[in-house]
Amino acid sequence: MANLQTLLGGRAFLEGPRWHDGALYVSDMHAHEVLRVATDGAVDVLARLDAAPSGLGWLPDGSMLIVSMDDRRILRRGDDGSLTQHADLSELASHAINDMVVDGAGHAFVSQFGCDLFGGEVPKPAPLLRVDPDGSAHEVTDGLRFANGMVVTADGRTLVVAESAGRCLTAFSLAPDGALSDRRLWADLPETDYPDGIGIDAEDAIWVSGPASDRFVRVRAGGEITDIVETRGRHAIACALGGDDGRTLFCCTSTTVGEPDKSRATRGAQIETVTVPVAART
Repeated sequence: MANLQTLLGGRAFLEGPRWHDGALYVSDMHAHEVLRVATDGAVDVLARLDAAPSGLGWLPDGSMLIVSMDDRRILRRGDDGSLTQHADLSELASHAINDMVVDGAGHAFVSQFGCDLFGGEVPKPAPLLRVDPDGSAHEVTDGLRFANGMVVTADGRTLVVAESAGRCLTAFSLAPDGALSDRRLWADLPETDYPDGIGIDAEDAIWVSGPASDRFVRVRAGGEITDIVETRGRHAIACALGGDDGRTLFCCTSTTVGEPDKSRATRGAQIETVTVPVAART
């Protein structure tokens, strides 16, 4: 596969990339900013938060949702750029919340740390959370081993979650009302691939970011790896498929992992791109 090309550099720590409406949206977690990145690398800062942003998504009415990690809230961005609270998850999450995916009905699924990660605590199982369109919040799974990135399959009937500490992808059947059932293993991963952010393509294969292995891998259900993108000593943090033809893999890479002060000082985070054989679903 072709070498990665740098689209954007000099950022603190990039997470939660999503291709939406002709551009890449991404959180600069350690700079507390949400960015819109055009295909030529031009950047607009859409929001500045007091806490670290992470997962991004959109409600059916087009409203943008932003995970505010440290204060454990989901924010809604208005057309005028204002931020209002969509949901408060502080009673359900004891520590930081993390990534998010929003299904076609507007249910926002939110992962959580379950521990004081930056304080050195060992991750322990914590449930996945769901925020309904009215802002109500619910625990919807048993404990997951440091749930991280999430995707929904093309038919809208399966949610797949990256369990970073479990070194696997876990699937749930997804009902129209947002209920999850039938927890099952979607894929075990190689022993160095602790998954972080993930993205899905038109064949429902999943691109997995590996911060410890410094690579992105494309995985089919059952665990077959079909493609590998090496990041040349940089950490592979998160990814999303998009671009004009849907075949651009946007790769968030960084020289730091989980080190906010160092990330802000070194500004070593980048968005790198590579063309892949299978496009994103339309």
